[in-house]
Amino acid sequence: MQLAFYFDQTRCTGCWTCVIACKDWHDVPAGPASWIRISEIQRGKYPDLFMAFMATPCYHCADPYCIPACPHDAITKRAEDGIVIVDQEVCVGKDECGMCIDSCPYEAPQFGDEQNAKMQKCNFCIDRWEEGKPPICVAACPTRALDAGPIEEMEAKYGKAQEAEGFQYDSTLKPSIIVKSKPVISLIY
Repeated sequence: MQLAFYFDQTRCTGCWTCVIACKDWHDVPAGPASWIRISEIQRGKYPDLFMAFMATPCYHCADPYCIPACPHDAITKRAEDGIVIVDQEVCVGKDECGMCIDSCPYEAPQFGDEQNAKMQKCNFCIDRWEEGKPPICVAACPTRALDAGPIEEMEAKYGKAQEAEGFQYDSTLKPSIIVKSKPVISLIY
């Protein structure tokens, strides 16, 4: 089984509730490390404007680049659910390595601002998942722009779309995400 996220770009308002809930749940201190990020996409000029948001957690790729990039075997993929996890006890830290961040096109590996910070990233809220609860970002989203579950269930429920404004699907990595893209609509009549 492979767990996956679903993100509905038409529903996301860029409120950052998912980011705050994640930092709070996982006790991620204030600073540069954020296990889920929201990017803002803006194009055009008044009156023909386009704006959308893109949620970026770790996508728990089917064939992640971060695993072979780690020279210390600190990153593994769980066979039972496809969650990519990091062992911070094995990670030698950003000052001594940092190969994982360089390997991930989605910038999922995160580092705090402390000296020789250890890699941290979205772990699909394993603790919640094992209790039958969704990841905290999904539970916290006020617009229900996020969902999560086995990839087959997500595809059956939402389709197989893998392209969105601000997101490029990598067919080698196979990120475990289904997206509903916000259509680009011209406001000029």
